[in-house]
Amino acid sequence: MPMDAREIETLIKEGIPDASVEIRDLAGDGNHYAATVNSKSFRGKSRVQQHQIVYQSLKGQMGGVLHALALQTGVPDA
Repeated sequence: MPMDAREIETLIKEGIPDASVEIRDLAGDGNHYAATVNSKSFRGKSRVQQHQIVYQSLKGQMGGVLHALALQTGVPDA
């Protein structure tokens, strides 16, 4: 069963409480999403570390229920 975009957003926000999260369904099939996640907690971390934090917040769903996630991360300007 595919994951809902709201569920992905909720998991990320639970794992990274200060994150701003934007989820887009790329194929309309509930299996291929793009996410933009910005958080102050990413400051000083490499892009790989930022992505690892997001994947950890997904609690093992990546590669299983969630088939594909194109991920962009960053630190807010303000």
